[in-house]
Amino acid sequence: MTIGNDLRRVVRGRVLASGEEGFDRARAAWNLTVDQPVLAVVEARDAADVAALVRHARQAGLTVSAQPSGHGATGDVEGVVLLRTGALGGVEVRAGERLARVGAGVRWGEVLSAVSPYGLTGLAGSSPAPSVVGYTLGGGLSWFSRLHGHAADSVRAFDVVDAEGEAFRVDAGSDPELFWALRGGGGDFALVTAVEFDLHPAPHLYGGRLMWPVERAGEVLAAFGEVTASAPEELSVWFTLLNFPPLDFLPPHLRGRALVAIDVTFLGEAAEGRDLLRRFEAIGGIVSDSRGMLPVAALGDICAEPSDPGPVVGHAELLTGLDDAVAETLLSEPIAPLLSLQIRHLGGALARPVPDGGACGHLTEPYSLYTVGIAPGPEAVAALGTRVKEIAGALVPYTSGRKPYTFLGVGESAAAAFPGDVLARLREVKRARDPRGVLRANYPVLG
Repeated sequence: MTIGNDLRRVVRGRVLASGEEGFDRARAAWNLTVDQPVLAVVEARDAADVAALVRHARQAGLTVSAQPSGHGATGDVEGVVLLRTGALGGVEVRAGERLARVGAGVRWGEVLSAVSPYGLTGLAGSSPAPSVVGYTLGGGLSWFSRLHGHAADSVRAFDVVDAEGEAFRVDAGSDPELFWALRGGGGDFALVTAVEFDLHPAPHLYGGRLMWPVERAGEVLAAFGEVTASAPEELSVWFTLLNFPPLDFLPPHLRGRALVAIDVTFLGEAAEGRDLLRRFEAIGGIVSDSRGMLPVAALGDICAEPSDPGPVVGHAELLTGLDDAVAETLLSEPIAPLLSLQIRHLGGALARPVPDGGACGHLTEPYSLYTVGIAPGPEAVAALGTRVKEIAGALVPYTSGRKPYTFLGVGESAAAAFPGDVLARLREVKRARDPRGVLRANYPVLG
């Protein structure tokens, strides 16, 4: 009997095995440059399916890797059963308690739409596409993390299925060690089927994007350094170099242009937000300015990142500072063939240790840097990889070597995301909870 038939006897959701019609589409990662050589794909219907799959995998000597949306895939899944949890939906908002509960398949866009009418927000990132659970298990760096910290540290409880196939609820009181590991340590310790997390006040949100010709990049980066040096925690400002391809679907004013952008959110009124950003308005040649009062549901419109799968090459670092030497390194040459190079201001609550916080810990580095390029074929992948290595190599004196779990890239290890003592503790949790290696995260802590 084939593995597909074996799995169909166990779960009620759809099963696709290698060689079956639809298998290649079902196993695809969000990043289409990543191949996922899995044995089979199981699209769980509910949490009971997840538990049944894990019990079967344990008995059959199989390994299960969960991917709600395919974000963060590394390709390190050869011979694994890929678990899709997109059908585990449901968004429950208890506005009076500032609490939300969502299933493992729920994406951030759905949550923001649900909480926006209440003047509340979750700690979402720049895109509405990633799943809440996958994002949160990796820590979760939000537009609002300077004020409220990592998304993982706003979690109140998880519903999980462990490596024995047992389903239960985990919180700070019931299982402190597992609760700690799941908050930022990745999904290597149990499969999460739902999560409850705190919502935060957002009665007023001002934000948007300013853009200039790339020739203004030096002035814009200097202003970015000045503004972020004294920014209140309610203000988040990101600097982005953009190299748009000449594609018809882009607005005419962007096609084939190299630009520099400032993306911003401010949890406050427009007048105060504009005042905090006056330094940018003094820079001439503004191409566009989309700033204004926004509903929380429109957060994803600021950066307008692609929400559909595509072939990309990305790389991230944490910057230890942003002085003239860093600026010269970043601006000395065009970023082509990359699509973008983005610096995000961190600090604030992210830099403060959280009592009883999760494995994500705190970040002492004041800025992050992320580069991304579109890679429609092997030649583009190679060219982008070369450019990424050039930029990363030139920045070595100004980067810490550590990076958040959610910033890890293909071929990187979980060891890069955690200090040695934290990694050792995570490994002990893994050995205690899953000694037979039934579960595998995108970046296994024992890898």
